[in-house]
Amino acid sequence: MEIRRDVFQAIADPTRRQIIEMLAQRSLNLNEIAENFEVSRQAVSVHVRILTECGLILIKKQGRERYCEAKLDKLNEVAAWVDHCKQFWTTQFNSLDKYLEKVQTPKKPKKC
Repeated sequence: MEIRRDVFQAIADPTRRQIIEMLAQRSLNLNEIAENFEVSRQAVSVHVRILTECGLILIKKQGRERYCEAKLDKLNEVAAWVDHCKQFWTTQFNSLDKYLEKVQTPKKPKKC
């Protein structure tokens, strides 16, 4: 059974976010990536595999080495979701502000 992965799962882990940040600067091989973490090379390989399955990393072979490159366009899915949520909550909070202003404004007594 194959596990379906998405970009949200990929960025949920801080190690994977660090790997994405590193690869956004330049292509690195697996050993170069692993040198930056206090976990085993095998653990880093698992993170790289997940990032590859999610489409955030592309692995290119150069001679005997395999280099990882970031494919940051996949993060547009996250940005779109964040923008949608931000827009929704901004509207909600603006409505709440208007309601609270209305409720908290003292009413002027009616003149006889």
